[in-house]
Amino acid sequence: MRKPALALLCLAPAVAWPACFDEAVEPAPVPTAVFVTFNTGTAKELPHDDLPDDGYGSEEAAITDEHYGNGLSFVPAIEAASAFFAQLQPDVVAFQEIFHPGDCELIPVDARAGFICEGYAPSDPTVAQLVLGQGYQVACHQQKPDKCLGVRRQFATIRGCTGDLCLDFLYGAEVEGCGGGSRVGRAVLDLADGKGELTVVNVHGSSGITDADFDCRRAQFELVFVDLGDGEPAANGERSVVLGDFNTDPARFAGFDWSAQRLNELVGPGKSFQFLTSVGWEVDPTYANAVNLDHVITNGLAGSCVHPGATEGTEPVAPFVYFDHTPAVCTIELP
Repeated sequence: MRKPALALLCLAPAVAWPACFDEAVEPAPVPTAVFVTFNTGTAKELPHDDLPDDGYGSEEAAITDEHYGNGLSFVPAIEAASAFFAQLQPDVVAFQEIFHPGDCELIPVDARAGFICEGYAPSDPTVAQLVLGQGYQVACHQQKPDKCLGVRRQFATIRGCTGDLCLDFLYGAEVEGCGGGSRVGRAVLDLADGKGELTVVNVHGSSGITDADFDCRRAQFELVFVDLGDGEPAANGERSVVLGDFNTDPARFAGFDWSAQRLNELVGPGKSFQFLTSVGWEVDPTYANAVNLDHVITNGLAGSCVHPGATEGTEPVAPFVYFDHTPAVCTIELP
């Protein structure tokens, strides 16, 4: 009863304004949501034999490289990612390089032990569904089932996706000569309880440091921020979050990579879109102890990010050498 009484008292002419101001109820906090971008891939060049008792050594890494495209497929690594997400309970997750078990029929039987394809049935959950657990929708890029977006149903639903899994779904476009399928995928999220909508764009830029790779990434960034091919950018929402593995470092690559230069022209101080993840030569690297390739970008939404395993005081996703990227975990305000 105290707050209504104060409110009535402040309406009385005899009460001085400062006194009422001092007793004013503080505004409700701005709601937040947790966004994660995680390239769940691995690389056989990592020092997998440094911990010989962890079950994943150079032999397993060679199998992953040859048969699984270095995507998340090793069962203990899937279990480690599952435990990570079970504790974090994120609202939106953008995956890159997550193995699609629909391809298990292509994997030789002698390369399945210890991997997701051992005993896998088409009716089983995908790897993305396994690591997120129940309560999430998963939608993947057009012709790219290794790139997917997961959304917690209590937070939002993916517009147009009526089931738990929507393959070949996220709206995007292919850049000719830069690999098949779309490396850009857009979803419009309808927030729970009628709180509006949010546009989310998952990006996986072409990898490499050749001129052709620079051209591909620059064209992909144009799709995201300028024109997806329909006259509007992929990030066309009043509230948009763009996240993923951009495969370029806007600071460290800016001197030679024109895709990094173009990204800096589109995102940064004075622009409509800003980096939430830190960018700069002095920033702790989150990939190969050298660079920062994984970014979260918004058009004016505030937030902060950490990188488990790279940010001081945090632990990596897996206790053994497997993932070559460190995820970005960002808490974003959604006024």
